[in-house]
Amino acid sequence: MTRPLPYGRQVIEDDDIAAVVAALKSDTLTTGPAVGAFEAALARVTAAPQAVVCSSGTAALHLAALALDLGPGDAVVVPSLTFLATANAARYVGAEVVFADVAPDTGLMGPEHLEQALTRCNGLRPKAVFPVHLNGQCVAMAALAETARRHGLAVVEDACHAIGSQQDLPGGWQPTGACAASDMTVFSFHPVKTVAMGEGGAVTTRDEALANRLRTLRCHGMERDPARFVQTEEAFDLDGSPLPWYSEMLAPGFNYRASDIVCALGTSQLAKLERFKTRRSELVAAYDAALAPLAPRVRPVGRIGHCRPAWHLQVALIDFAAAGTRRAQLMRALAERRIFTQVHYLPVHRQPYYRRRYGELALAGADAYYARCLSLPLFVGMTEDDVDDVVRAVADILG
Repeated sequence: MTRPLPYGRQVIEDDDIAAVVAALKSDTLTTGPAVGAFEAALARVTAAPQAVVCSSGTAALHLAALALDLGPGDAVVVPSLTFLATANAARYVGAEVVFADVAPDTGLMGPEHLEQALTRCNGLRPKAVFPVHLNGQCVAMAALAETARRHGLAVVEDACHAIGSQQDLPGGWQPTGACAASDMTVFSFHPVKTVAMGEGGAVTTRDEALANRLRTLRCHGMERDPARFVQTEEAFDLDGSPLPWYSEMLAPGFNYRASDIVCALGTSQLAKLERFKTRRSELVAAYDAALAPLAPRVRPVGRIGHCRPAWHLQVALIDFAAAGTRRAQLMRALAERRIFTQVHYLPVHRQPYYRRRYGELALAGADAYYARCLSLPLFVGMTEDDVDDVVRAVADILG
């Protein structure tokens, strides 16, 4: 093998570079027209009426928690098999996290996991659930949303792995982000994601009031719409016209804006989403074929029927005990061959902070998924020969 294969890598092409250069040469580097252009493009891709871009997926989760007015005494149900930010967003606003289990072969939470988590709220007010779409595959949102609504919960989809995925819902197949079964959907545009902005995130919603709140919160809490001013004696001139410099802050917000520079890149990348999805699907199919002879000790992550995934990660589930090796040994041996892998994720309920806060918790599905998962290289610039090299190396090292 002549080149390194990371587990994920962005694809930046000449037109992406040209888009960024054009933004750099423009009159506005931030809060300019490229921001609105990206939001409009994302709204088209997701079929959502409202899209609000921000500085990262983490910022998007925080903004969603703020927009729902979550706070102390409230409980937010979060699957334990996720990145730290999903749970941390609840803590940022003072709410408590109730961790839900997941299916051991897919890492996805279902309505049964939500129901079980709600029995552990211990006097807290259950207010929201943040289901996580993992690796590109989506939670069964119709069933989960029905359970959530029955318990009076707001629903925020963490789709940081799932830009471009489609969900089978009662009204037909819907793009992830359309919010047909949720209040908001959150995205990340980190470089290893299908669409890269360097750093960036967004929230989509069908609720205009929520979108307005998200936009205010991402810019220090500053309200610039005269129709929503409350201090009329401060806000308006003698003739009743709004003062041109005036803005109001009803509550503190954050500087979570995304610049025109990254939005220009994001808009260029969004135009390639279908091509990127198709190539990733071809590579995943090549992995499926190449891994088949290694079953049952090594096999791809379980598949579901209610989603057409835009694959973010290529996860193999490995029976390390049966293979007679440890995961760290395999990862180091692969790295020596310039094949770089990752683990997504240590269940968040096992992190020191959450162990101290909530005590020990047994979540059999999340623990079983974590014990076997390994993310193999997957990015648009790979070839089928690269896939064969990766699988051949895994087979060779495992004997």
